[in-house]
Amino acid sequence: MLVTLIVPFFIQQNNSGNLDNEQSLCPFKMLTGFPCPGCGITKSIVYFYEGDIYRSLFHHLFGPLFVFFCLLVLLKLVAELFYQKPFFDKLFYSMKLAYFMGALLGIYHLIRLFFYIKDNNLDSVLKQSIWR
Repeated sequence: MLVTLIVPFFIQQNNSGNLDNEQSLCPFKMLTGFPCPGCGITKSIVYFYEGDIYRSLFHHLFGPLFVFFCLLVLLKLVAELFYQKPFFDKLFYSMKLAYFMGALLGIYHLIRLFFYIKDNNLDSVLKQSIWR
């Protein structure tokens, strides 16, 4: 989880301001040209670290929420380490919450795919894959 927060931080430190045009490292997008449900999260977190909330939400709606979730999990783990008792286990291990978040991510991804297909023709999709 720390890697998830640290890698975008280092990308943000070395960002030349042209991150929007960089090739995605997502294997699914490289093969198909279409974004996966998690595509854009790293760019979203980088822009969140820079304080550009609009661009962060543009790349992925759940980027800032993911940062807060990771920080909450880290806080939980540190509290459990010091106090030797579990905290918020009912919340973190809730199947209803997991299904809700999965459904929300699925709906969000379908909406993103709809607009992605509407805004891009086959040539631009292929340019974003390894098959260009």
